[in-house]
Amino acid sequence: MKTATLPSLRVDPELRHEVESVLHNGETLSSFMEKSLRASIEHRKMQQEFIARGLTLRDEARKTGEYFAAENVLDEMSDMLAQAEAKARK
Repeated sequence: MKTATLPSLRVDPELRHEVESVLHNGETLSSFMEKSLRASIEHRKMQQEFIARGLTLRDEARKTGEYFAAENVLDEMSDMLAQAEAKARK
């Protein structure tokens, strides 16, 4: 498979210096940029999926009239977090 190039990116010298200062041993600026792009793409996809799920659930709640109190949901999430943290400590 052939590779493609992305447009050149002009940045302030300060930003370039910051990037170079955090590169891992043997890591290139190009590989850092590629990893950053891939991570940003994945993050945006997850955001889009999250929003889509939320809108679907909103519509479902409007149809059924079944809603959950925010306090109850937050309490349940806190319990889940506590259980996950306890499991991680073992």
